[in-house]
Amino acid sequence: MVKVLISDKLSPAAIAIFKERGVEVDIKTGLTPAELREIIGQYDGLAIRSATKVTKDVLDAATNLKVVGRAGIGVDNVDVKAATSRGVVVMNTPHGNAITTAEHAIAMMFALARQLPEASASTKAGKWEKNRFMGVELTAKTLGLIGCGNIGSIVADRAVGLKMKVLAYDPFLTEARAVELGVEKAELEVIFARADFITLHTPLIDATRNIISRDALAKMKKGVRIINCARGGLVDEAALYDALKSGHVAGAALDVFEEEPATASPLFELENVVCTPHLGAATMEAQENVALQVAEQISDFLLTGSVTNALNMPSVSAEEAPRLRPYMDLCRLLGAFAGQLTLAQDGVIKRILVEYEGTAAPLNHRPLNAAALAGLLAPVMEGVNMVNAPVLARDHGIEVAEASTDRTGDYQGLVRISVTTEKSTRSVAGTLIGNGRPRLVEIKGIKVEADFARNMLYVTNKDKPGFIGRFGMILADAGVNIATFHLGRAAEGEDAICLVSTDGQTPDAVLAAVRALPLVMQATNLAF
Repeated sequence: MVKVLISDKLSPAAIAIFKERGVEVDIKTGLTPAELREIIGQYDGLAIRSATKVTKDVLDAATNLKVVGRAGIGVDNVDVKAATSRGVVVMNTPHGNAITTAEHAIAMMFALARQLPEASASTKAGKWEKNRFMGVELTAKTLGLIGCGNIGSIVADRAVGLKMKVLAYDPFLTEARAVELGVEKAELEVIFARADFITLHTPLIDATRNIISRDALAKMKKGVRIINCARGGLVDEAALYDALKSGHVAGAALDVFEEEPATASPLFELENVVCTPHLGAATMEAQENVALQVAEQISDFLLTGSVTNALNMPSVSAEEAPRLRPYMDLCRLLGAFAGQLTLAQDGVIKRILVEYEGTAAPLNHRPLNAAALAGLLAPVMEGVNMVNAPVLARDHGIEVAEASTDRTGDYQGLVRISVTTEKSTRSVAGTLIGNGRPRLVEIKGIKVEADFARNMLYVTNKDKPGFIGRFGMILADAGVNIATFHLGRAAEGEDAICLVSTDGQTPDAVLAAVRALPLVMQATNLAF
């Protein structure tokens, strides 16, 4: 039975999802980092909100951990790079609180435009300062969106409904999507020059840190108002303070800060700043939604292999998983076959090409490629899996390419992996038979049909009489029992391949004897 640790508070309904699906769950909130490190090794999954810090030290102790699920969007509290290196999937729930966060941004924009917090405080203090609080309308104003993903697109929709002109900057926003949303796609410089209000809806990464910098503020239209309900660190707070004091920026509404909890800040002294304590996702509906989603996602991954909203692994939907799983097994085995031959023969891998034919062509190839890479790199790198294999390949300068065609040859569906080194290029191909069983059908262009077995002996030789008898005799004399025996050749008298599955690994001395046979060019133990 798989085990999941819930280390931050989740709703009872989320806990029930784990239990109903047969996942053993422990609820231990408020753990210190040392306490978490001490127990994390016994769990397959970890469900968190924002309080738990999943650091490299925690991940190093998480020897069985397969997935971290964050009930919410931001994963600032998770070392995603370290998780990827350890092969741990990191998931979030970007849709569960999207509406709530978007609504908070709109609310902050209204509060800023009409000076609602100051007006409320003044009125409650017994004053009646109608002339002091002169706001601005949102209608016909230009809103600049920085980030137009899940949340940003909802903000855009609400802003268009308010009759605002919306400019959107997002590297992944297509012209077609912009038209669909009713926004104008624009570069940052254009937004800075034209926007009356600017709202941020982008993750905090190296490319977006201090995206609202001192230089950016200087380029903005005088009287601009800035809203940040995304992540602290997107705005240079010291530069914003100066711009607010000078009057260049008319106001700011901040739900997030560089350091949280934010209990002191020069920004708090300014009347034209509206602040809330990271309330973007703080509604009953959102908290329930993200808790339910993270429970479903972790359960689905651990029980069925489906991957949803992963930050460091290709997604595999629950519907795709049953179709993809046999092909993922095939790709992993083909990769392992090619990787072991390459390790034995050529050394450094330069390029990998994965080809899909027939029924394999229209499938989701990203997880299949990851499975192939995991199998390929496992013989030479420790701890490789589908999560970290693409990163390891990139870090080692391995070019990864894919090609597909819906044409069929001898098989309805075929996967071929070609590995290029400094010395040569070799390929291996396979298909699925029966109820989805992986089967080898081609090695280096030579047709050889064989099932994968735990222990196999791969031999290349010249196709001449006498080889099979001598080879069989060596194995027999050594007490190596042959389970299956498969042969293939390029042409009569030319290169041939012998693939034997055995009841145990062939001893080194026996392998040496096989290599010493006159017609043998290569003999390699393979393990799957």
